[in-house]
Amino acid sequence: MYPGIHAKSNPDKPAVILAGSGQTVTYGELDRRSTVLASAMHRLGLRKGDGIAILADNAAEVFEIYWAGMQSGFYITPVNKNLAADEVAYIVTDCDAKVLFVSGALSGLGADVRALLPTLTHAYAFGDAIEGYESYSDLLSEGGIPLVDRPRGADMMYSSGTTGRPKGIRSAMLPIQVDQPGDPIVGLLGHMFKVGPDDVYLQPAPIYHAAPLKWSGAVHALGGTVVMMEKFDAEGALAAIEKYGATIAQFVPTMFVRMLQLPEDVRTRYDHSSLRLAVHAAAPCPPEVKQAMIDWWGPVLFEYYGSTEQNGMTFVSSAEWLRKPGSVGKAVVGDLHICDEEGNESNPGDIGTVYFARETMPFVYHKDEKKTDEARHPHHPTWTSVGDLGYVDDDGYLFLTDRKSFVIISGGVNIYPQEIENVLAMHDKIFDIAVIGVPDAEMGQSVKAVVQLKPGVEPSDELGQEIIEYVRARIARFKAPRSVDFVDELPRTPTGKLVKRQLEKSYQVQGAVSS
Repeated sequence: MYPGIHAKSNPDKPAVILAGSGQTVTYGELDRRSTVLASAMHRLGLRKGDGIAILADNAAEVFEIYWAGMQSGFYITPVNKNLAADEVAYIVTDCDAKVLFVSGALSGLGADVRALLPTLTHAYAFGDAIEGYESYSDLLSEGGIPLVDRPRGADMMYSSGTTGRPKGIRSAMLPIQVDQPGDPIVGLLGHMFKVGPDDVYLQPAPIYHAAPLKWSGAVHALGGTVVMMEKFDAEGALAAIEKYGATIAQFVPTMFVRMLQLPEDVRTRYDHSSLRLAVHAAAPCPPEVKQAMIDWWGPVLFEYYGSTEQNGMTFVSSAEWLRKPGSVGKAVVGDLHICDEEGNESNPGDIGTVYFARETMPFVYHKDEKKTDEARHPHHPTWTSVGDLGYVDDDGYLFLTDRKSFVIISGGVNIYPQEIENVLAMHDKIFDIAVIGVPDAEMGQSVKAVVQLKPGVEPSDELGQEIIEYVRARIARFKAPRSVDFVDELPRTPTGKLVKRQLEKSYQVQGAVSS
């Protein structure tokens, strides 16, 4: 569905609230401004199937641009604002964007990007002015009439680029108008989670990522209110839940860890009783962390496993997870298969590559046929994988073990870093943890823990050995780190995803520096 439907029945209802400033955009305003923008882009010559790109912080205008593109049949590409200028320019060029919208809050980056895109005809800045960009406000002030034909557009996300150049993920557009049902995320939220006009959705993550943007759009389609944090901080999220009466919130596991690390008196200061659903995804959640959150918030946690490629999805409720600790649930989109290196299906309990089977190929990597083919199963062309490893139990519940590319092979034995990271996630002296394989002349690779300590905790050889012994006491000794390094900060994306390739590369090039 489309927010314009709710604008007709309840124009003054908040569609977007910025949690920090309190800036509010009503459904009437969102509908009017996105409709005018759609008309303006039509005057610029854009038509169904064309692309637009957005480079922005967590600003309300993102939703105006998103819904303008959605009612025009465009591919919409949000770009990570933390990328370097040449990386942004690469994505804008690769996605074939005909218009680039940039937030004035990113004026320096925006100006550098514009200089790298001399052939891009249409570029607009909202908020503050940016050199080389036309005014977004002026574009809207020209007015326009609603488009008669309003085919539903689609997002075109790019992978994080942690293993090389980001990959554009292009899905087929739905053969529907924007105000018709059929969007799978809207259907999921509406039917499985019963999301509706009475819901308030707290969105604490960067809006340029897939889940924050898609879920926010689905909440708008269902008539709820999106409360978007300008930037995540642990206490601020708790305060926003209480202040706005959030009924639904979406997090990544790192956010849970940060909230659990708050002092007890801070954690208990805020009322979270309005929450009926706390959804988490994007990265594996250590079982100890999830158990602590359920103990704190109650059985409102709901986890899903999927990918930007949208090739399949699993879900698990709190009640199911308590029966199957560590599971990410059963498949709800696509048929789940675990396969060995040759593509043969594995037995329950055996680790293999996670595939989802669909009737048709659900995505392609834009301009990269080789990567698309690599994602396919060797014998079934509509079975696809994004490289995750896992196993299913006898009841069909999926347990993830790690990414295939991060497995450590030490002395011919596979070791999964995620298992070790889970053990150390709630260690009382550790703020953040990464486990990687480093070159080893005898074993091929050895296990190294790279640790960011909590404030006030000093690194030492003794502490490094304590961490090693802590792991040995909880899982098989051969999986425990052989060495521990202490760092000031680990490289993570703003959504909390560990950029493990960056760590691995530094050790391969520079060698290990043990504590």
